[in-house]
Amino acid sequence: MLNMPEIKIGLVAVSRDCFPESLSVGRRERLMAAYNEKYGDGAVYECPVCIVESEIHMTQALEDIKKAGCNALCVYLGNFGPEISETLLAKHFDGPAMFIGAAEEEDLIDGRGDAYCGMLNASYNLALRNVKAYIPENPIGSAQQCADMLHEFVGIARAAVGLSDLKIISFGPRPLNFLACNAPIKQFYNLGIEVEENSELDLFEAFNKHAGDARIPEVVADMEAELGAGNKKPEVLEKLAQYELTLLDWIDEHRGYRKYVALSGKCWPAFQTQFGFVPCYVNSRLTGRGIPVSCEVDLYGALSEYIGQCVSNDAVTLLDINNTVTDLIYNEDIKDKYDYRQGETFMGFHCGNTCSSKLSTHEMRNQKIMARSLPAEVTNGTIEGDIIPGDITFYRIQSTADNRLRAYVAEGEVLPVATRSFGGVGIFAISEMDRFYRHVLVQGNYPHHGAVAFGHHGKALFEVFKLIGVEPAEIGYNQPAGMRYPTENPFA
Repeated sequence: MLNMPEIKIGLVAVSRDCFPESLSVGRRERLMAAYNEKYGDGAVYECPVCIVESEIHMTQALEDIKKAGCNALCVYLGNFGPEISETLLAKHFDGPAMFIGAAEEEDLIDGRGDAYCGMLNASYNLALRNVKAYIPENPIGSAQQCADMLHEFVGIARAAVGLSDLKIISFGPRPLNFLACNAPIKQFYNLGIEVEENSELDLFEAFNKHAGDARIPEVVADMEAELGAGNKKPEVLEKLAQYELTLLDWIDEHRGYRKYVALSGKCWPAFQTQFGFVPCYVNSRLTGRGIPVSCEVDLYGALSEYIGQCVSNDAVTLLDINNTVTDLIYNEDIKDKYDYRQGETFMGFHCGNTCSSKLSTHEMRNQKIMARSLPAEVTNGTIEGDIIPGDITFYRIQSTADNRLRAYVAEGEVLPVATRSFGGVGIFAISEMDRFYRHVLVQGNYPHHGAVAFGHHGKALFEVFKLIGVEPAEIGYNQPAGMRYPTENPFA
């Protein structure tokens, strides 16, 4: 995937000076061996300079991992650890940091390390220094268990590093009667993200300047190859190619000092009549390459997509939490075949912004809803089909009207059931969705747009949200049956 950082974690072992240094050395070496044997992706660099026991060692290790090009840090407590120098290491490192420690082995006399104890003091010292570090759910483990923790940290670190160098570029104010995705942008700056807001007129001018661009035929050919038999609107491909080149050139000219970019655009009410198409297919192509594009100037939707892309290392999509599943579909295709109540199913939909690799079949069509009131020819440009079945994570990060960061995460699946509908659409199933819908989504005043990551990535997303500053109490999830939401009526 393009448009994301490559993560290199500097593994630095630490040791309290009254413990044998050999404990940390040997355990670090066994951890690296376990990681390389299982993952072997080159994402972890073993700092060989020293075992950190003092502030001087800390500066030496910091310099070494900096020279090695590390953009994430793992502080490994091979024993109790030096609480001052190890937390200073995280404080002065420019990037996300994780703390883990070694579980005990058989020798509990000279070979006992007490990292289980040391992690408590490390966490307290991190708080004293206002350092926000990632500490896994079970941070003390064997070499194999710690190797798995390191691997999980890669996606979390990728999101944190990506956000630190991200710019979100938007075009146009939100459509009339569309306050749903409006939220204060202050939190973007709190997160270190740049925002560039542009007029649709600026975009239209740039689009017109790309008329006759010599690259258009090459892009059209690429679109034809992607669409295959689904190329049902060939007459619009040239304009769509012109628009795609406009966006890509805009990114190159406007990214400024930022390495990574996400877009947030607009497709109605005047876009179709002036541009002569809808941008959904182009949005899908860019998102499939790693440049998320949210619809309807949904800035926090674009941010959500980018976070999910970094965590999953895969394409994502943004969908409306749209409509209920009919009795007919549920009774014929879901009931007694899948372990979900009807209230746990719903349809996720958007006009046609999901990339082709995430659709079971796909073809280009016109935007049916817009075509009810406009000439059909100006609404061409959606890519439509049922979303591929399999595990998904539905999630979103959002600022409230009073400028607090909130988020939700829910794991589920797309069922292999025909939707009998239009757009990029799928039948989603999430355990206890009906209660989650009422007591997280409605109660929390979330808009109807939700981001979708393909696969179960709730654990990593939850940790990313915590790491970037969302209070754990502000992260909603689909609570299991028997666990009541605070706002849930106990007598219902």
